[in-house]
Amino acid sequence: NCYRKIPVFLGNENKKFQISKVTDGARNREYVGVIEWLENAGIVNVSYSMEHPSLPLKGNYNPDNYRIYFRDTGLLIGSLDEEAQEDLRANKNLGVYKGALYENVVGEALVKSGYELYYYKREDSTLEEDFFVRTASELIPVEVKAKSGKAKSMQALIENDRYPEIHHGIKLTGGNIGFSDNVYTFPYFCTFLMKRY
Repeated sequence: NCYRKIPVFLGNENKKFQISKVTDGARNREYVGVIEWLENAGIVNVSYSMEHPSLPLKGNYNPDNYRIYFRDTGLLIGSLDEEAQEDLRANKNLGVYKGALYENVVGEALVKSGYELYYYKREDSTLEEDFFVRTASELIPVEVKAKSGKAKSMQALIENDRYPEIHHGIKLTGGNIGFSDNVYTFPYFCTFLMKRY
């Protein structure tokens, strides 16, 4: 049930995985270990919600608030109906899955590069970042853009003194390499080079 519901939650606006919506009357205590088993089996990647966008990452997340991505993006596409799969291959009618698809690709590349996945979404939904990575001294927000455009949440984090560990951001798009306003822009396929960069 949990595995089958992953595409449903990825298609939602906030992408948060909710055990209570897996099946009628589902409770967390009944599903203890299920998500961990799927992750340990190499089927999914779990991205935990940060309490606050600051270091340390491992000491600053809520283990009960998470998003689940497929370890292999082909599994996400394969879990959709045949018409949706054809639409994705033809790059049309992507709708709600466009962002989910690109986030899944980036999450997969980050995990394969050795990163753990973390995201942040403010309670009032005014600020959201898809992923975070870190250097020895800096926390770096990573935003996945399905369309080209400004990364408003990222700019808010970089410019606000309340987040002293955030000086730069990385935006991943379908476009070219660039740099502006302390934000580095890279094509999606460069995600696997992020750690080296």
